[in-house]
This record gives sequence, structure tokens and C-alpha cells, in this order.
Amino acid sequence: MTIEWNLILRLLIAGLLGGLIGLERMVRAKEVGIRTHFVVALGSALFMLISQFAFSGRFDSARVAAQVVSGIGFIGAGVIIFQKNAVRGITTASALWVAAAVGLACGAGMYDVSVAAAVMTVICLEAMHYVSVQYGEKTVFVSMSPVRNSEAAEILEKVHKAGYTVEDFSVHGDVAEMAIRIRQKDHESLVRFFLGLSDGLRIDIS
Repeated sequence: MTIEWNLILRLLIAGLLGGLIGLERMVRAKEVGIRTHFVVALGSALFMLISQFAFSGRFDSARVAAQVVSGIGFIGAGVIIFQKNAVRGITTASALWVAAAVGLACGAGMYDVSVAAAVMTVICLEAMHYVSVQYGEKTVFVSMSPVRNSEAAEILEKVHKAGYTVEDFSVHGDVAEMAIRIRQKDHESLVRFFLGLSDGLRIDIS
């Protein structure tokens, strides 16, 4: 049996490039990190090799690769969640999709394209993270308890005076909940602000 070192090299490069994308996701504390991206890219490369070399005679080598493109959507869908009126995980799902594409390209022996795609993906993710933190906005959900009705009104007034934009506010029993629109880089100051109000309150910020 002849060991196909060239094909093994394709698998190795695919896994490393996929892991590079996963490293960026792990640094950002995302649920899907190096291991998943590595395996997805390596598996995609293996499927590409199977489609190219595992069959003899007349066949369409694009069929297996095409199934990877659609099949990776199942994994991506599992990463995306809807929580507290916000959709999360789309960027990570997209990164998995790109990792699969990088794997397919490596499996086809397109090393230069694979490396370029992986590097551009990481640069894009890092650059957009910086822009998002500096200039982006997000909605933060704050839950406080136990809160009396009179205290809830006082807390809401303090939040307005602090310059925060309250999108929604409600009181259920002794639990007060509010949705506050802030710039992402102001998240720490918002946490410090509510910790200053904690005086016997249990505060949950997400």
C-alpha cells in the first residue's frame, strides 16, 4: 500500500487553517472554537479527496463537495440561538461555513487560495470586532430583585439621569427588568453603575 503523503498534507493544511479561524473564535469566548473548526475543515478536505480519488470510471467529483456545502448548514444552524430578543451565533456559523470551504479548497490542492481565504477571514473577524466594540451598539438586559414599586421608579430615574437609553422597563412582582441600549465599549461602565445600586439587590446583567 502506497501512502499518499500529498493527500495527507492537504488534510493537515486544511485542519491547521480551520483551526486558525477557530482560534479567533475561541479568543472571543465563543462556544465553537479550535476543535470544531479544525474538524470541520479537515472533514471537508477529506470529502473533497474522496470525491476526487475514491471512485473510478465516469463520475462527477463535484457531487460530494456540493453535499458538504449544504450539509454544513446543519452544524451552523445548531450554533445560532435566539435569546432575549437577540439572535446570536451567526458570525460563528459563518466562520464554520468558511472553514468548510477552506477545507474543500485544500482537498482540491488549492493551497494559495486556502491560505488567502483563511487569513482574510481572521483579519475580517478581528477588524470588525474592533469596529464593533468601538462604535457598535447593543441592548443589555438588566434584572433586579427584590424591588418594591417605589424603588423601581427611583432606579429608573437614576438610570435616565446617568444618560442611558431605556428601551423597555417592566416590573413583575418584586423583579424589575429593563432593556438598555448602550455602546459596546460602555458595557463595563454600565456594570459598575448597577453595582453601585446593588444595596441589597440581586442584579443580573446579560
